[in-house]
Amino acid sequence: MSLEVEITPSEFSERIIRWYHHHHRDLPWRHTTDPYQIWLSEVILQQTRVAQGLPYYLRFVAAYPTVTDLAQADEKDVLRLWQGLGYYSRARNMHQTARQIVAEQGGTFPTTYAGLLKLKGIGTYTAGAVASFAFNEAVAAVDGNVYRVLARIFGIRTDILSTAAKKEFADLAQYLMPADDAATFNQALIEFGAIQCQPVAPDCLLCPFNTLCYAFQHGAQALLPVKAKKAKVRDRYLNYIVLEQRGKLAMRERTGKDVWQGMYDFYLVETTQEVELLDDLLPDAYLTSWAQAGKGLPVRGPYVHLLSHQRLKTRFWRFELPEQTSLPLPVGMVFYDEEEIEQLPKPVLIDAYVKEYFFS
Repeated sequence: MSLEVEITPSEFSERIIRWYHHHHRDLPWRHTTDPYQIWLSEVILQQTRVAQGLPYYLRFVAAYPTVTDLAQADEKDVLRLWQGLGYYSRARNMHQTARQIVAEQGGTFPTTYAGLLKLKGIGTYTAGAVASFAFNEAVAAVDGNVYRVLARIFGIRTDILSTAAKKEFADLAQYLMPADDAATFNQALIEFGAIQCQPVAPDCLLCPFNTLCYAFQHGAQALLPVKAKKAKVRDRYLNYIVLEQRGKLAMRERTGKDVWQGMYDFYLVETTQEVELLDDLLPDAYLTSWAQAGKGLPVRGPYVHLLSHQRLKTRFWRFELPEQTSLPLPVGMVFYDEEEIEQLPKPVLIDAYVKEYFFS
């Protein structure tokens, strides 16, 4: 492979592995070759910082010590344990993959990269990570950290979101990898990007590659890696109708393909713009009857909650219904008490509201 930066694969791997032995963080999934625990850590750490993900990893390992335990769990319990991590589709896909491993593999993880790729929800990076960390298979594991390290050191200007980049960076990582220590090499490359060659303010002065790094030599740290602009964030206006009766709250499970699938929230009226008056939410047959029968309490919000491509601007409209009043509820909506609500999987936004205004 022809590279602008002159360094042999053996020299590159020796430098980064030496750095790793001196600087890597002591993390529990680095003390095991159990493919289940390694896979679990990789799923949790997708789009999640280690400091945030570590407590979740420990809780999942404690609750579900084997992939069979996870497969046999109820999805609601999995989502409840995941609550607060965001990107809840990761939890649902993880649960489905566990069930696939039990159903098709007898609860035993495939031991090769090719076998891991056949599992639902496991892509090239995760397959490479599990195959190399658990079985020391000499296969690249290229995540965002690796893209950044290789782009900066070797001056690669291919857009990392392009199809071409996936092969280019994987081929380079594979070329640089020592055949006999793939596990340490991949861990080192990922860790180097996480704590040394960070997105902002990389520690270039103490970097073992600074004498040859293209980005450092050309002052291009902020320009590499090249990444296309993110999709525009869309604003959504959510108006939750909170019904309280006899100390219970009416909630329902979210279905369909929208955000927070499988989580529980309140009755929702979504509008095309921000509203401050109840009249702007009408006509709505359910809301009209609740507003007429119940006592309106202070409206809370707006709260702004950011997702990857959505900005949720949310208000909570609360009504206290008379104890003996029986009003129609939408299908699936049920009154739950405090103990029951605590056990329901809920978006962080909903959980925070409930804890602040009801069961604090």
